[in-house]
Amino acid sequence: MNNSVKEYSLKNNIEFIENADMRLFTSFKIGGKAEFLVFPKTEEEIAGLYSTAKAEGIPVLIIGCGTNLLVSDKGIKGVVICLTKFSDVKVSGDEIYATAGLKLSSVCKTALENSLSGLEFAYGIPASVGGAVYMNAGAFGGCVGEKIKEITYLDNGVFKKISGKDAEFGYRHSFFSGKNHIIISAIFKLEFGNKNEIKAKMEEIIGKRMEKQPLEYPSAGSTFKRPDGYFAAALIEEAGLKGKTVGGAAVSEKHAGFIINRNSATADDVKTLIDIIKDTVLKNSGVNLCTEIIFVGEK
Repeated sequence: MNNSVKEYSLKNNIEFIENADMRLFTSFKIGGKAEFLVFPKTEEEIAGLYSTAKAEGIPVLIIGCGTNLLVSDKGIKGVVICLTKFSDVKVSGDEIYATAGLKLSSVCKTALENSLSGLEFAYGIPASVGGAVYMNAGAFGGCVGEKIKEITYLDNGVFKKISGKDAEFGYRHSFFSGKNHIIISAIFKLEFGNKNEIKAKMEEIIGKRMEKQPLEYPSAGSTFKRPDGYFAAALIEEAGLKGKTVGGAAVSEKHAGFIINRNSATADDVKTLIDIIKDTVLKNSGVNLCTEIIFVGEK
């Protein structure tokens, strides 16, 4: 590990952890150690860390809440920039400005406090704003991209903006998918509504989540994308895989679309179980499942 990023962090009083246990920074509670994990609080610090690492040829990974990640058991080489300390929110009329590291649930709560409707569906999605925009997070018939007015992002050291209309939002997809851009902030365009009605809808949504999803276990949310014309959970259940285990990983009995860390699972446990599910479902129904989880780290 080159010391330039460490020196930059020390010089700018940016919090960091060397050889960080990534089990502590992901919802799956799985994975090896990150060589250098750093927590910038401003967009200038993000840009500085990124450019410093790139100038030295050091690999960079950007993460938020770590709720859609499976970290390799071998860990992550280079620099992991975690944006959870980069969390700010401002309200202007019917618009909410939020930085990438802010939890999406915090945006939902801010909307409620200001009687703004349109994000009720997103309450309980365990994502940061950046992650939610990157993958166009959605639930219960809504998706984040429908509510985005503008996004600020970093492209090779240059700050740029793109409108929500031009951000190519699709199912679990956006303009940022597969690119190395760093999402910095987003502006949500909502509608004024009745605070009591907004609150009731949010409580209904979180109730459904608690009832239907295995929130009592570590997971990375839905393991697979929804295939056209099907539901992944139904296909997995029809293939007789509900409760299937590999090591400490298991297909949830509560919701077959979730792989849970039931007992100190490793990343290899999860990957093996994913392969079994994909092969079995393909043989059983002819449908090829694609993972929604993002795999990171050394292979």
